[in-house]
Amino acid sequence: MPEPAGMEFPTFFRLRVVGRNDDDFADFLLERLLPFIPELLPEQLEARPSGGGKYLAVHIEFFAQSREQMDSIYGVLSGHERVLFVM
Repeated sequence: MPEPAGMEFPTFFRLRVVGRNDDDFADFLLERLLPFIPELLPEQLEARPSGGGKYLAVHIEFFAQSREQMDSIYGVLSGHERVLFVM
């Protein structure tokens, strides 16, 4: 099945994941993402707390290799109780 217009792989992708501002949220994400993005380094995760500090948005930049890779990443993250949303 062909990719939708504008989604050709490999492509540079910036993923944003939001969860509660727990001390280990970025480490938790790295652990979940490494099986799908083995070349991912901790410094590629940029964490920003919300204005009130209750939530943490983590931005991850990487080269997505396929639609299957992206679907797997969204599936493992959006299905976890610690993740509030994935964009």
